[in-house]
Formats: sequence, structure tokens, C-alpha cells
Amino acid sequence: MGRFTEYSVIGRTLPTENTPEPKLYRMRIFAPNEVVAKSRYWYYLRQLKKAKKANGEIVAINVIHEKKPLKVKNFAIWLRYDSRSGTHNMVKEFRALSRAEAVEAMYQDMAARHRARFRNVQILRVAEIEKKEDIRRPYIKQLLEPGLKFPLPHRRTKSKAWYAANRPVSGFHPIHSSHDYMLPGLKLVYPISNKMMNVLYWVNGLIKAVD
Repeated sequence: MGRFTEYSVIGRTLPTENTPEPKLYRMRIFAPNEVVAKSRYWYYLRQLKKAKKANGEIVAINVIHEKKPLKVKNFAIWLRYDSRSGTHNMVKEFRALSRAEAVEAMYQDMAARHRARFRNVQILRVAEIEKKEDIRRPYIKQLLEPGLKFPLPHRRTKSKAWYAANRPVSGFHPIHSSHDYMLPGLKLVYPISNKMMNVLYWVNGLIKAVD
């Protein structure tokens, strides 16, 4: 799946004579687009409230944006997934900028470690861990140490350049290429290459010869 977005989906069953005003059910769904978000909404609602898409409707679907997208936060995700041998519950911790990025990292981790597909993972709860003492995973704790430093294992040093990369100019040019170059009715204020400068000198000589 692609990058995930957090959606707030609100739906209900269709009104009937017995229930003219049915209840509204809201869910926070993580999905790559609105189509998948609606599909997952009806998947959960069918299991929880015995409501089908054929007998229901989506009232509203909105995108939930992160309040502080530039702050790195620690998240805990409670999930349930179906493996080849059974159903398992687990809690995972991630460090990300938003809830959607943490969920995306969770799906990547589940696919790598447990071969879990997107359809086999059910997110139960996503919460931000505000206190440092509440973090339990060592791979998250090691990133919270003060004065944290990272090694530079592959540093490629460059030797001093003994030869010039540009073609040398043997002639004397009183006007530097980065300065202004004056021609009758023309003023250049941007850098000029040596080849272009020679052309301008040649044109200037022709103009003087004609005059």
C-alpha cells in the first residue's frame, strides 16, 4: 500500500419505519485513499454492528491532519493480526512525525517480520506516548538519550586538486567574465564564458572597423 492518511468516517444504516433516525457511527481509519477508507469502515461496521454497505450510507468523510507535523513524537499502536496459525494481539512502539507515519511504519514492520498483509492487520488503538518513563521498547529508548551521537562509518576524503578543471586562458583580458561588458547599445551583467568573451571581442572589433 502507498502512503497512509488518517480519515474520520461517519456512517449509519438507512432509515426504516422502525428506526427513522438510526445511530451514527464514527471511526478513525488509516488508508491510502478514500475508497479504501470506506471499504475498511464497512468491514469493521459489519463485524461490530451487523450493518452492511447495501443497507447503509456514508454521511461524512474527513481527513484528520496532525496538529504538530514538525515535532518528532513516540507512538504506541495496539493491533491484532491474523497469521497462518491463528490470531495474535500485540503492542508496537514507533517514533514518527504523525500518527499516519507511525501506522505506515507499523505496516512495513509487520510485513517484514511476520509476512502480514494489509488486509490481515486490524488497528485497535493509536496513542502518543508523552512521558519518557512509559516507553518500554529498547529500540525507542536508545533514541531518547541526551547527547545522542551517530558515527560516520563511511567518510570519503578528497585529496587536494593539483590541476585546474577549467581550460587555461593565455591571452590578456582586461575585463573579467563576471564584470560588466560594454558594447554599443548592449550591457551584460551576468557571468560570461571565455568562449563567449572572445566572440564579443570579435564583434566589438568588427563594429570599430565599420565605424
